[in-house]
Amino acid sequence: MREKFNNTQPIYLQILQRLCRQVIRGEIEPGAKLPSVREMAVHAGVNPNTVQRVYSELERLEIAETRRGLGSYITENETRLRRLREDLKNEQIGRFIKDMRESGFSPEEIMAGVSQELKGV
Repeated sequence: MREKFNNTQPIYLQILQRLCRQVIRGEIEPGAKLPSVREMAVHAGVNPNTVQRVYSELERLEIAETRRGLGSYITENETRLRRLREDLKNEQIGRFIKDMRESGFSPEEIMAGVSQELKGV
């Protein structure tokens, strides 16, 4: 099953973001083993080098760790996972506010709209 990608950003970054969201949502548990590079590449329909780049970036971000001869695992460091969640939240909010301001909305209109939407949730 090939994943769908958009043309607005590199594929490795899209896979990285998807994995981070899955970790934040609890779909991938702390300590869980990630698929091998080859398995992930076949599943996503991408070159194994792309997946290797994703795994390297996960390791650089301290979201995953490679255990020699065993594969890659999601970190069990709760502090790091909380920071990942906070970083993603701040990134999403920042993007939303930027888009709204570029569309001409005032901070008051943005807050009123958010408040109204949250009441409907």
